[in-house]
Amino acid sequence: MTEILHERARRARERALILAWEYRQRNYSKGVWYRLRRTLVDAAEAWVIDRLEADRLEAEGYVPLPIGRELEPPKRFFLLTEEELKKAPGRRKIPVRLSGDLLRAPSLVLLTHTSVRIREQPRR
Repeated sequence: MTEILHERARRARERALILAWEYRQRNYSKGVWYRLRRTLVDAAEAWVIDRLEADRLEAEGYVPLPIGRELEPPKRFFLLTEEELKKAPGRRKIPVRLSGDLLRAPSLVLLTHTSVRIREQPRR
């Protein structure tokens, strides 16, 4: 019986240490994850572009969103219209959510809800 209680106590201490570490990491981030989620809320679509395309966009005067520089490794997030996105060869659409695809992408183009044309739904 005491072995079972000792094991339960050990697991409870272990969970408490993990939670403390997670809270500490969240607090050290200084709101980066909140701002990233807030940016994604405004996006209707997300597209991965390569580094060369991101360099071209910056050379043309497009400024990456500041939230990308706050991540490690730094990323470049651009807000573009559909017409501007069509000029980017090799783009790949990904879901708009915090996911491995989004966090691994070095450069992203986000389309806001107002820049995406609403496609008419077929009537039934």
